[in-house]
Amino acid sequence: MLSLLLAGVPLAAAAGDDEWPRAVPAAAGLNPAPLEAMDAAVRKGDFKQITSILVARDGKLVFESYYDADGEAGLRNTRSVTKSVTGMLVGIAIGQGKLAGVSAPVFAFFPEKRPVRHPDPRKDKITVEDLLTMSSLLECDDQNQYSRGNEESMYLLEDWTQFALDLPIRGFPDWVPKPQDSPHGRSFSYCTAGPTLLGPLLEKASGEKVEQFAARTLFGPLGITRLKWQHTPAGVAMTGGGLGLRSRDLLKLGQLYLDQGVWRGKRILSAEWVRQSMAPHAEVDENTEYGYFWWIKNFTQDGKTYRAVMMSGSGGNKVVVMPEQRLVAVITTTNFQAKMPHAISEKLMSDYLFKALQGASGT
Repeated sequence: MLSLLLAGVPLAAAAGDDEWPRAVPAAAGLNPAPLEAMDAAVRKGDFKQITSILVARDGKLVFESYYDADGEAGLRNTRSVTKSVTGMLVGIAIGQGKLAGVSAPVFAFFPEKRPVRHPDPRKDKITVEDLLTMSSLLECDDQNQYSRGNEESMYLLEDWTQFALDLPIRGFPDWVPKPQDSPHGRSFSYCTAGPTLLGPLLEKASGEKVEQFAARTLFGPLGITRLKWQHTPAGVAMTGGGLGLRSRDLLKLGQLYLDQGVWRGKRILSAEWVRQSMAPHAEVDENTEYGYFWWIKNFTQDGKTYRAVMMSGSGGNKVVVMPEQRLVAVITTTNFQAKMPHAISEKLMSDYLFKALQGASGT
């Protein structure tokens, strides 16, 4: 596949939902040399266990290469990339009027779970948007092994919904900025229990199982038929991670957002939902902001700044959307045990992908 795309052999666009129109990199305004060098570096092992890389520009597939035995048909467990898919389902539910909006209070959906531990009136004010932006007041931090809400503690229990609802309210010592003193008025804390809670919430709002709602409203219209959900011990689809999708289908999800919620002429998400999802709502650090389960980061390469909005999962798995460059890229990996795996994927982007964006003529 790679040799065809780079050698300039014309490939006709097929009509099936699974097929992409294709173009050679130079025809899409990309410099093929960095892409060829990237492919060689990955095959050499410079980026450890990269399993696939796909790049599309202006809706045309210009680079596709696989580095494992599963190849094109492989279902990639891209871990927390699933969270961004959950955000899409929330947006669809809101667009269909099944969910009142991002201001809908979360705890009101679960009267059968009361009384909850650590009762606090502030819990009743936690909204869907608080979960979408990883900024609820629940004491939940996957990056802190001592956090009551650390995802590893959740996995030990049977009822993950009750786990989330029972969490105490977070405290803010002097050295931690309070929400009102933070950019966008939110204090970011990465919490898998939040998007996991949105699964049963979506089922209550839609009246369907997550898998059915997703197949009918998102995956079906995108022509995505091969996938694998993981499930909580209670049998609900795991909306916080673990969804298996093919790399080409991950690329479709990125293209859907690049095209403002439209796939091949059919609107799946509202343009406003896409805009809000990719807009900053919380600050992760001085270089990174967070939308509705999308990471927003600026990269500098050769004196130029590139804005990337990303679905991101453990191991450095990424679906990268670059609206200004009209480009979508997918990087899948199994670098789950590697040191700083996201830095590995981002180095690949900086060293090769952004250089390719300088164009076939190098300008």
